[in-house]
Formats: sequence, C-alpha cells, structure tokens
Amino acid sequence: MAIDEAGLAPEHAPPRTGWWAQLRPMLLRLHFFAGVLVGPFLLVAACTGLLYVFTPQLEQLVYDRELHVPASSAHQPLAAQVDVAERALPGAELKAVRPGPTATDTTQVIFHAPDLPSSYYRTAFVDPHTGELRGVLQTYGSGQALPLRTWFDQLHRNLHLGEPGRLYSELAASWLWVVVLGGVALWLGRRRSRLAELVTPKLRPAGRQRVLSWHGSVGLCAALGLLFLSATGLTWSTYAGANIGELRSALSWETPAVPTDVPHLGGGDVGIDRAAATAEAHGLSGPLEITPPGDGAYQVQEIGRSWPTQQDAIAVHPATGEITAALPFADHPLMAKLSRWGIDAHMGLLFGWVNQLVLAAVALALICAVVWGYRMWWLRRPSRGFGRAPAGRPWSQVPARILVPAAVLALGLAWALPLFGIPLLVFLIADTVAGAIAGQAVRR
Repeated sequence: MAIDEAGLAPEHAPPRTGWWAQLRPMLLRLHFFAGVLVGPFLLVAACTGLLYVFTPQLEQLVYDRELHVPASSAHQPLAAQVDVAERALPGAELKAVRPGPTATDTTQVIFHAPDLPSSYYRTAFVDPHTGELRGVLQTYGSGQALPLRTWFDQLHRNLHLGEPGRLYSELAASWLWVVVLGGVALWLGRRRSRLAELVTPKLRPAGRQRVLSWHGSVGLCAALGLLFLSATGLTWSTYAGANIGELRSALSWETPAVPTDVPHLGGGDVGIDRAAATAEAHGLSGPLEITPPGDGAYQVQEIGRSWPTQQDAIAVHPATGEITAALPFADHPLMAKLSRWGIDAHMGLLFGWVNQLVLAAVALALICAVVWGYRMWWLRRPSRGFGRAPAGRPWSQVPARILVPAAVLALGLAWALPLFGIPLLVFLIADTVAGAIAGQAVRR
C-alpha cells in the first residue's frame, strides 16, 4: 500500500485542495522537527514527573517516625512544643508552626536556614502529646517537602544541575503545547468516517501504520492533560515564568496576603496558643500554619491543598488576641484561584490519589507517544540512512493570509516564551539553509 510523506494511506489522506492542503505540510514539518529535537526533553520531563507523582505516599512511609505518633488524649501546649524545637536548634530563627492536623500527626516547627539555598528550611518534629522531639529534617518549599520528595522534585525541575538545569524543563514546557496542538490538528485532519476511529488504535497489521495509529490515538486522548501540564509547568520556569508573573502583577491576578500590620502593638504577647484558639473559634480548620508576629500580627492560614481548597487566613493581634484582618479564599481573584488549583493539580495534590493516577496516565501517554514517534521515524528511514524528514519546502506553499498572522503570533509567543522562540528561529534558519542547498543541488 502506498504511503504519503506523513505515513498516511491515500484513502485516509486529507483533501489536496483548499487551505488545509496549504497549511498541512507546514504543520507536518513543524511537528516532525519539534518532535525529533524536543522529544528527548519531553521524555526526560515525563519520566522524572512520573517518578515524582507518588512521592507523598513514599514520604509518609520513609519518614514515619518524624511524621506520625500514637494517638493520645494528652496534649502539650504549642508554646511548650516550640520550646522543645528551639532547644534542638539553638539560635535558629523561628519561621512558622504547623500543628498536627490529626491526633496521629506531629507538630512541625519550621526554622529559617540561612546556610541553605532559598526556600529550604530546618523543621523539628515534636510529639504534641508528650513533647518528645521526633527528629529534625531539612524541608523545602511551601509544601514542606521532606528530603526524599525534595530530591525527586529537583530531579524533575532541574536534573540536580541548579538554575542552568531549569532550562531543560522550560524548553519541554515551551514546546509541549506546540507538539500537542500540531499533532491533534494533523490527526483530526485525516478523513475518517467515525470519531471512534480517532481514539481507537489499530491492533494489526504490524508496521508503521499501527505505530502511527497508537501514536495519534493515545496522543489525542491525552491532549488536554498534556496542554494543562505545559501551561502550569511554564509558571515555574525561569524566563517564561518571569513574564507570566509580570502579567499577573499588571492585571492584579497575584495571590493576596492577609495584612499583618498593627498600628499600635502595645505590650505583651498573648502567645501562639491563643492565636491558634482564635483561629479555631473563627472557623479555620484542617492543616494550619501559624507565623509568629515579628513586627506585626500573628498570621494563621489554612494550608489544605486538596479539594475543596482551604486557604482562609486571619491576622491576630499579639497583644489582645483579637482578629485584625481576615482573608477568605473565596475573596481571592479568580486568576489567583485558578493558579492555585493549577499548581496543586500539576503536583498531584488537588484530588488526592485520583489526581495522581491521572498524572501518571498522562505521563505514560507522553512517554509512549514520544517513543512511538521515534519508532515511526526509524521505520521510515532510507535503507542506508539514519532517517529523513518530510520532503519539500512547505513554508513557501502557505498563502500570505495565513503565514503573516502566524508569523505575528509566533513573534509574540517568542517574546513571552524565549525557549520557544530561540529554537524556532534556529529551526527556521536551518530549514531555509537546507532548502537552499537542496535547491542548488537540483539545479546542478
């Protein structure tokens, strides 16, 4: 059976007239080169992300002594638990306290660690029933990731290469949406009689057509999840993330914080136990984080990140124990809420194990799609060569009414996503040079 340049049988190929016939070769070439060149980065990001997905459960097992205690009706005051932690880390500056949310959880007393990189802390774990120190561990980020989860988090984020390593994940996130949208357009552009054929891979016959069927069907089924991971992953990136942050700031989409300024502090301190009791009386529940007053008020915030999200916060006057300000999560701007939910879903926290299973399925789909893509490339190689790209010079076939708006859009995206723009420019230059060389060879 004859196969065209995309690997499609003629009876399944799209019509060769109209705008799609003009646009399709360009999409095919872009999808091919993006898949070949960015595929390794996508593969690494998917594999490391898959390894991270279930680290919260592993964390509970590995650090059982630090995190868990036998249930008891006895209870030590929070202030006494903080004293135990401060004796274990003399001279350390207290950052926050997280009381155990259940009777079998330890209290986490978090300290600043100037000798560690930014966002790293030292946390003492105290039995709330007996006041026993259960251990001291290095923790990371607002999620209080313990060493095991931190290791996998940094593997996924930067391959343990520091800031330069973050470029790999930003490149993957910057191009994932391009590969996905291009692949979806090419797959849906095929002439098929039933929608079911688009999402049902072929089991036979063996060969490139079957691989193409699995590549397209699985990619289409995972497309929404992959686009979501691309969008949320960019918020953590170095360059695109900074641009997204500036946009959020300009549009007032940033996550607000409860004001802790207290005009007249007065004397005395009601203490951390009174601040916790005030928060409980106000209706705050679940996991809480209490930040000491410093030059202002106590801040008490819900830190639950599962659905429904609990992120209400209050400020408590350190001298009177009265609430000076309150910030319900319901009052956050919509984009701030979407950002919170998006980040938590990306990390597998929003819907618990269901969220984790979906992430694992999407990561496996991406791994398979990349492997199948390379497999198709290999099956399509010349008998003595390493492989070949789709033939022709598709850019010249696209009419100006399509090419000009696409170029303007690409320029805008290149400014916002530098690691999309730079590889695209390199690809266009290389493709143009290769086309010119091939043209000269033909003329000779």
